[in-house]
Amino acid sequence: MTRAKPTPLPESEVREFVRQNPEWSTEKGPLARTWDLATFPEAMRFVAKIGELAEAADHHPDIDIRWKKVTLAFITHDAGNAITALDTKLAAEADLIARSMK
Repeated sequence: MTRAKPTPLPESEVREFVRQNPEWSTEKGPLARTWDLATFPEAMRFVAKIGELAEAADHHPDIDIRWKKVTLAFITHDAGNAITALDTKLAAEADLIARSMK
């Protein structure tokens, strides 16, 4: 089964997502956020959960791990390196995962 090519979100929708979720930024292009977790093992558990989420969605963020800080960056390469609804959906789900770990 072939997946439909994703379409970029209008810039106004991306700005609205960031307005409603100010921890997220598009300053460097992708939709990105950094979490400062309590410990390195907690950061690794968070990344493992994000990995499961990404694999299930077949949409994988860039992940940067620096001790207990984890940065996720979502962008859709198939949409011309633009932010799509899948990026904002997974970003919101990542927030839920992080909150569930507290």
